[in-house]
Amino acid sequence: MKILVIEDDRRIASFLERGLVAEGHQVAVENDGRDGLERARSDEFDLIVLDRMLPYIDGLEVCRLLREESRSVYILMLTAKDSLQDKIDGLKGGADDYLTKPFAFDELLARIGALQRRRAAPDTEKPLRIGGLVLEPQSHRVTKGGVAIDLTVREFELLHYLMTNADRVVSRERLLNSVWEYGFDPGTKIVDVYVRYLRKKIDGPEGEPSLIQTVRGIGYMMSRQHVTVG
Repeated sequence: MKILVIEDDRRIASFLERGLVAEGHQVAVENDGRDGLERARSDEFDLIVLDRMLPYIDGLEVCRLLREESRSVYILMLTAKDSLQDKIDGLKGGADDYLTKPFAFDELLARIGALQRRRAAPDTEKPLRIGGLVLEPQSHRVTKGGVAIDLTVREFELLHYLMTNADRVVSRERLLNSVWEYGFDPGTKIVDVYVRYLRKKIDGPEGEPSLIQTVRGIGYMMSRQHVTVG
């Protein structure tokens, strides 16, 4: 993978660069948010390892700006801020994963590998439809009534999984394992947070039933009776 490390602690940045290069990745390093954002905008990367607390521009703001520009790069936020609210803020800001310091390099590699497998997986599926909502797996495009909906990589993966498993109740644990590839519950209510993001983007006017149904105490479901394959 082509990876951009944005980290102001030069010791950690050097450690990450050496370790990731040794694993066969191409690595670029920037040491503040301003230069990191400029580098992310001027070059194409598969993954950004992004520190949360950076000079000039905070890492969370860097993440938000990149998502507003609809850049499809994976973002793994690496930070010492480890409270529940910090994690929620990072994920809400568009991060695909969140790893706290101090961290084990093997865990970092495992999370990068999970993102890499998702990117490399062949996608030959045909479009899925629920009413006017259309998801095209090959182009990673989602539209509703012909109007494009801007989703982050993780939002797209969650929606794709729910539509693929339409008319089935999908538990939060299954979503954590299949979409986030977590073999454990991180205790952050990450699934509920992302379902809330999706609903804001794909549902109709307030008062209309949500396309993603909550099954109390279990998880979520999208109805197959509205799904067709094109």
